[in-house]
Amino acid sequence: MTTLSTHALDAALGVPAAALAVTLFDPQGRQMTAARTDADGRVAFDLELGEGTHVLHFDTGAYFFAADRDTFYPEVAVSFAVDPEQSHLHVALLLSPYSYTTYKGS
Repeated sequence: MTTLSTHALDAALGVPAAALAVTLFDPQGRQMTAARTDADGRVAFDLELGEGTHVLHFDTGAYFFAADRDTFYPEVAVSFAVDPEQSHLHVALLLSPYSYTTYKGS
């Protein structure tokens, strides 16, 4: 089984994206869990993932709204493949109001 963590950074401000709502969905589209990033913009999910394509949904619209900032992307959905041979996956998100990027971290 594979564990999962994520890290979101507000690239426009150069700070962690704290209190960003993140929801994890399984390969069938069912919600597995939901959390908010900590002060460092991180979530370490307390569960194990099975094989298949999962989705992390970041509620970027609410994050920017709470800071009275506009955004073009009200949500970011990151699909990623889980290989049971990997013991841990880390999905990182670099966020700004008008762009985002994601990568497989370590």
